[in-house]
Amino acid sequence: MSESIHLVFNVDGNNFASAGTASEEVKSKLKMIGISSADIRRVAIAMYEGEINMVIHAGGGEAIVDIFLDRIEILLADHGKGIEDIEQAMQPGWSTAPDDIRALGFGAGMGLPNMKKYTDEFRIDSTVGVGTNVYMTIKFN
Repeated sequence: MSESIHLVFNVDGNNFASAGTASEEVKSKLKMIGISSADIRRVAIAMYEGEINMVIHAGGGEAIVDIFLDRIEILLADHGKGIEDIEQAMQPGWSTAPDDIRALGFGAGMGLPNMKKYTDEFRIDSTVGVGTNVYMTIKFN
């Protein structure tokens, strides 16, 4: 592998069926370069949760991924409504998902907590009315 692999994905905000496409492609790349299944699982969970959040709350966005031999760095960026209270949004079970989304089995309020749980470094920058950037790093064992 060269120094890094840089990937950019558009996350379609109107399509639950395509949510997870980016995390699946990243998972495939990680398998090809020999990353452990435990690390791949952490990456896949964190990315999928982020993709679903962009579909549910932001009308889509972009996933920018940089894969290195020792880690993966992920930026999930959207231009949605933003997160009013990040501390509250990080509480397991807290969600602003509407009832129709919950009826589909999403919106349980575990997306952001799971993203933090499965990453080594996690940061959210959000401005109401502008959008949200989620930064995640997972170090490979």
